[in-house]
Amino acid sequence: MHEGDAVYDIVSVTGKETDPSTSSSPDIDTRVKLLLVVACALIDSDNRVLVAQRPEGKALAGLWEFPGGKLEAGERPEPALIRELSEELGITVKEACLAPLTFASYAYPDFHLLMPLYICRRWEGTAISREGQALKWVRAGKLSQLAMPPADEPLIPHLIDLLGA
Repeated sequence: MHEGDAVYDIVSVTGKETDPSTSSSPDIDTRVKLLLVVACALIDSDNRVLVAQRPEGKALAGLWEFPGGKLEAGERPEPALIRELSEELGITVKEACLAPLTFASYAYPDFHLLMPLYICRRWEGTAISREGQALKWVRAGKLSQLAMPPADEPLIPHLIDLLGA
């Protein structure tokens, strides 16, 4: 994670100072880092979804994921996603073309990931790899055959419901 990434202590999100030793639930760690990221299912005219393979040298290298990335401090999800899609894929997306579909909430060992997934059917430009990642267009029903980060896997049924297998 980089300086300025939107990572929060749960304390700062809830506004409450909580002593973990007095928590009513022993399973809750009130000092867990919350990582806010945003992702997009770009859907082409053939109802295929674009996925990107995480490059070597990054966490979860080799796994396929939906394009997107981290929110910067103070950034709203939609502008963050528009920025990330431009940086990663060289495409221009208007905020009105983004529709929230669902979200992922996943506890990794060092942080908790919260990730809204948007769908987008309209953009300007051709999606190309600008950060060294492999790209591929996949039918929603085939997404489960790809190795994906555990946070992304529960998103697949929502895309199948929307697009069919």
